[in-house]
Amino acid sequence: MINRVILIGRLTKDSELKYTSSGAAVGSFNLAVNRQFTNANGDREADFINCVIWRKSAENFANFTKKGSLVGIDGRLQTRNYENKQGQRVYVTEVVVDNFSLLEKRASDNSNENQTQAGSNQTQSKPIDPFAGKGQAVDIADDELPF
Repeated sequence: MINRVILIGRLTKDSELKYTSSGAAVGSFNLAVNRQFTNANGDREADFINCVIWRKSAENFANFTKKGSLVGIDGRLQTRNYENKQGQRVYVTEVVVDNFSLLEKRASDNSNENQTQAGSNQTQSKPIDPFAGKGQAVDIADDELPF
């Protein structure tokens, strides 16, 4: 059986990081994922997916993301239930995140990079483009090929 979920979306708010009584970090967040089609008004709707992430990954996720961050997540779908204060059974479906990827630079990363480049007096040389021939034939002997 297969239970795999891969999503790309934006955080609707900062990740909420908590710790269990045994000290394990757990983060929860909501991911807005655009639908592939538009509605009758021509607007693109989004689904808001509940996600949970555990341990060191939860701490890293909370430290490196914020509201609006574009992230990719990989995990599994899980349904759990509990009884609320009114005695009703409540069912929760969420993605348990195994891996995540940050899909854009943080704003502070760009400013640091610009400051570093502005303060540097070193000359930077461009790497040689091995595909600069623009489709022209290359004169090379068979014994010079690496394969």
